[in-house]
Parts: sequence; C-alpha cells; structure tokens
Amino acid sequence: MSTNTTTIDVAAGTPFIDTSRDFDAAPSRVFQAFTDPELVVKWLGPRRLEMRLESYDARTGGSYRYTHVDEQGSEFGFRGVFHEVQEPLRIIQTFEFDGAPGQVTLDTTRFEDLGGRTRVVQHSVFPSVEARDMAVASGMDAGIKESMDRLEELLG
Repeated sequence: MSTNTTTIDVAAGTPFIDTSRDFDAAPSRVFQAFTDPELVVKWLGPRRLEMRLESYDARTGGSYRYTHVDEQGSEFGFRGVFHEVQEPLRIIQTFEFDGAPGQVTLDTTRFEDLGGRTRVVQHSVFPSVEARDMAVASGMDAGIKESMDRLEELLG
C-alpha cells in the first residue's frame, strides 16, 4: 500500500487549486506519463470512465482533446493548449471542460527531483473564485486524487 497521498489545497477566496503528490519514480519517467498519449489514457480521470483521446500533441504550441464516457454513454469533453512543455521540469497548459465553455483554467505542472523520486506540483488558476468553486462542487478533487492513484499504479 502506498504512503504517498495527494494533497489538494483550495484556499477560500482565491481562484486557485494547488495539488501535490510524490511518486517513487524519476522525473523523466513521471514527465513521460504526462506527455505520452499511450500512457495518459491509462491514468487520467476516474477509473469508471472510458477515455477517448482524439488528439494529444504534448509540445510547446501543441493541443489536446479527449472525451470521458461513463457507463450510460454520457460524454464529457475536455480540451486545451500546451503553452510550454519543458522536459522534465514543467508543463503549462490550458484546460477547458465542454460543459463549462469559456471557463478556461491555466495549469502549471512542475516535476521536482527528490533524488530518484518525483514531487508533482500543480497550480490551477481559474477565471474566478466562482468557477473554481463550481469545479470543486462537481467532484474535481476526487477525480484528481483517483487520477494520481492510477498514475502511481502505472509508474509502480
């Protein structure tokens, strides 16, 4: 059983969500799991949802689009643009849920080298506190935690 836990900070009155998680893998390996489409589909999102990757070009200037599908066939689409992909240090990208058009977040993911282990630190900036609160109310934090657990399984 893992001793690594996902920490999610949702400070009152700010439009931010900060997440961190340590992994027993080198930064280059964790970075690859965030940028290789064949690996992304194995961990991103809740286990109960099927992920259909339409495009995933993880390079500076690239973009992505994917859809999660639940057991009843309901679809949840997501898209964004990679503003900076700097291996193995950082990814800066936008994130937009089709169900909340125009509510684009700017996400920065850092991969901190802990001497053979990696701390993934994510900072998500929402367009408003209200948009952030809606995302949290939708269960986004549970989805983040489950994704990080799945990523740890993949890296293990």
